[in-house]
Amino acid sequence: MAETVVLKVDMSCEGCVGAVKRVLTKMEGVESFDVDLKEQKVTVKGNVEPEVVLQTVSKTGKKTSFWDAEPESKEATA
Repeated sequence: MAETVVLKVDMSCEGCVGAVKRVLTKMEGVESFDVDLKEQKVTVKGNVEPEVVLQTVSKTGKKTSFWDAEPESKEATA
């Protein structure tokens, strides 16, 4: 069954993004992924185990954790 895994990954440049993309491209079961440098967010879709995705992305040396579901109401009210 297809699963969506969302991670928070400390990425500071396009090189970091490239490293994350490389490990995800090689990972079995991944159907698609999106790496957002600005948001520090990696979304992976496919027949994957969340824990395995976390460990695989961690191998890049970047601090990686599951994206906590935060309230969407953090809009700037200025």
